[in-house]
Amino acid sequence: MAVITILGAGMMGSAFCVPLVDRGHEVRLVGTHLDDEIVKSLQSDSFHPKMKLELPRSIKAFYCAELEEAAAGADVIGLGVSSAGIQWATAQVAKLARPGLPIVMITKGLELVDGSLSVLPDIVKRGMPLPFRESIFPAAIAGPCIAGELARRVPTSVVVTGRDEPTLLRLQELLSGSYYHVFPCKDVLGAEVCAALKNAYAMGVALGAGLHEKNGGLPGSIAMHNWESAVFAQSIREMMRVISLLGGDPLTAAGLPGVGDLDVTMNGGRTGRFGRFLGLGLGVAESVARMEGATLECLEILSVMRSAISMYEAREMLRHDELPLLRRLIAIALDDAPVEMPFDAFFRP
Repeated sequence: MAVITILGAGMMGSAFCVPLVDRGHEVRLVGTHLDDEIVKSLQSDSFHPKMKLELPRSIKAFYCAELEEAAAGADVIGLGVSSAGIQWATAQVAKLARPGLPIVMITKGLELVDGSLSVLPDIVKRGMPLPFRESIFPAAIAGPCIAGELARRVPTSVVVTGRDEPTLLRLQELLSGSYYHVFPCKDVLGAEVCAALKNAYAMGVALGAGLHEKNGGLPGSIAMHNWESAVFAQSIREMMRVISLLGGDPLTAAGLPGVGDLDVTMNGGRTGRFGRFLGLGLGVAESVARMEGATLECLEILSVMRSAISMYEAREMLRHDELPLLRRLIAIALDDAPVEMPFDAFFRP
């Protein structure tokens, strides 16, 4: 068994600890500077206030200032922060780096670096101290996983992706359990593009539920499922295009990181709720307010992709008529544009 230290005590970081302690690992969960109330509650009675769930008492909770203590002797470091916190988290882990340190993240996102999109495992690797950098191969978890379900031990299937096969196989062996099924994936670009973009596209599919409700409809077999299905299908096509643009395998979008994660996020994730609010016509500000401080990764990735689209167009790597759905979602979520879909622009070569 191993010692695993997770940085980030939010819902997903904390839920990730459950299958690990069930495997018999020693798990140390370290809150960020924003997680003090969560850590206090976990230390007191193992209750997670955001998930409203008692977690296994064998999970050891630490405050942010105790990271060095919590990471002492760790076999694996995990990152459970949001995409907005990845630079901060990388800087913290860099202080603990040693040759060959296994790092695995459940953070989703893309960043623009020197005018090109970069995936987070590469961002984290570049943040490691130069003497150790070439021996550290950060990996990432991608695929359909709702924190509240994983913490309740609902059977869950994900992939672990990275650029070093021995590291992937080692992580697969450490992380897999009776209900947490982990599959290795060598296509880092494909898996990470899907992991990031699914948040934007899930928001887009969920707009249909809000539009249906706005028009007086009730949930049921007759709603706007035709509308939603077309948006879902176009979402996968556009994920495949972005993956190709970055040099990954487009077929990765047909697996757990793409189709699987998009389905779970639009049906059970916070992004789906946000999309429904927008579809109701509440506007961006009111929709954000109704999310009561929940992290909205969809807004982060849409902001990144707005800049990225312009840069790739300027280099003639992307045509002006490509990614029509993503462009519309950017307008809706960032500019308060009307909730309309350019269906006639979908499904073109």
